[in-house]
Amino acid sequence: MPTTPVAEARPKNTEETAFKRTQFANLPGGAFFEGKWHSADMTLEVRDPEDGVLLGRVCSSTSQDVERAIAHIHRQLQWEDWPLRDRREALEKAVVLLGEQAERFANIIAAESSKTIGEAEREVRRCAETLRLSAAASGELLGETLGFEDSMAGAGKIGWYSRKPVGIVAAITPFNDPLNLVAHKLGPALIGGNGVVLKPSRRTPLTGLALVKLLLEAGVPSGRIAAIVSGPGVSEALVTDPRVDLISFTGGPATAERIAAAAGGKKILSELGGNNATIVCADADAEAAAEAIVAGAFGVAGQNCLSVQRVYVHTSLFDSVLELVTARTRELKTGPKLDRGTDVGPLISEAEARRVEEWVEEAKAAGATVHAGGQRRGAYYQPTVLADVPSACRVIRDEVFGPVVSILPFIEVQDAVFAANATEYGLQAGVFTRSIDLALQIAEKLHVGSVVINETSDVRIDSMPFGGFKKSGVGREGVRHAVREMTEPKNTIINIAGAPMQRQRPAATPEWSASS
Repeated sequence: MPTTPVAEARPKNTEETAFKRTQFANLPGGAFFEGKWHSADMTLEVRDPEDGVLLGRVCSSTSQDVERAIAHIHRQLQWEDWPLRDRREALEKAVVLLGEQAERFANIIAAESSKTIGEAEREVRRCAETLRLSAAASGELLGETLGFEDSMAGAGKIGWYSRKPVGIVAAITPFNDPLNLVAHKLGPALIGGNGVVLKPSRRTPLTGLALVKLLLEAGVPSGRIAAIVSGPGVSEALVTDPRVDLISFTGGPATAERIAAAAGGKKILSELGGNNATIVCADADAEAAAEAIVAGAFGVAGQNCLSVQRVYVHTSLFDSVLELVTARTRELKTGPKLDRGTDVGPLISEAEARRVEEWVEEAKAAGATVHAGGQRRGAYYQPTVLADVPSACRVIRDEVFGPVVSILPFIEVQDAVFAANATEYGLQAGVFTRSIDLALQIAEKLHVGSVVINETSDVRIDSMPFGGFKKSGVGREGVRHAVREMTEPKNTIINIAGAPMQRQRPAATPEWSASS
């Protein structure tokens, strides 16, 4: 069947290679800790997944580097005051600086990740929004007076609570949103008054290091932030250090379980992905649903925790929706990331593309039919539409994290809801229907963190509480909510009954004269 061909492996273009490398020319080093950039042992290569071009190198760090980074921040937190007003102003300035450097940041993202240049530009705009929201979240740090007057134990006491930083935050981020997901951890941590050690993905570290540099330029004290990418024992040293108070992690459930086992009693915030479903009811607009499904399934080559993976369509609309989704998918262009005509770029590595290929072949062997895509070349995998997929296949059961969507029929709405919930994940879901009553009934029964009505699961605003149920994570991101997670209430109580009150002697009564 006709499909848009996968881009051929391209010969290395010397002009393009030179352009890519210029984007990283002024990165000051391969790690940042103890208030300075480090450039020793820069042996970890960063390559463009599209063509293998070497973009730069970062430090291969050690557990001793992590210990030094944490120790420095720990000391600074004890002695260095950083008032809330200054924290807010630094983040506001970072928004301005990012706007001035937007083109450069977009090019860094597009070069080292899977994102097309258009997707990278959108991520830069979202990062600016996240930093702006972080600055505005200073209002979340207000407390309130304690209700002693309404307590038996409160006689003679007054007090209040205020929100204080937890201390040191370990921020561990993935490759698929190398700028905005870093900002979602650093912004709330910093406005809350914490110190933070960033560990970006070793596949896309240059974007995170560039953001750290920008934050320092904006006025974040060098004793409040560190960035270490990777190396022997680095991850274990970071999550087990007793001076780390909170771990904020975005990644996979298996890694999260190892972190939780190693971290002991530390507070953990985790966003662990999804296997997101969309339900298309009998009264839905098939055209609108199909447009949204294609847009939500194939962005960032499907490497998005909110990607549409499973679509349950009422039998009365099934053929129509499958045909529309298939036609629109075949129109997508898979190719070079810097080409503005490209819709879908490569996966983060050829190994990941091979994994997706293996999962699709497994589904085909079990009886699934391929209606679009289904071919791989190098790190590229065509946007793929499947039908007739058995529920035991990994493309249904697990998170694909690639450009694959399965379209499945249902008769009764209850069956669609049951199937949507039949996964270990519970991040987000979409529902298409013209009936608000039906939409709300379905939303109530879906066991996910967000239900989006007349849209797919691929919707997020950076201010909303973001996270899910089951294996989709613990706690919530979303700037205001993360600020509250990264701070704790601290009470101040004054015993005004403990000090004896001084009695005042009455004023002397004047004597009346005899003549009065």
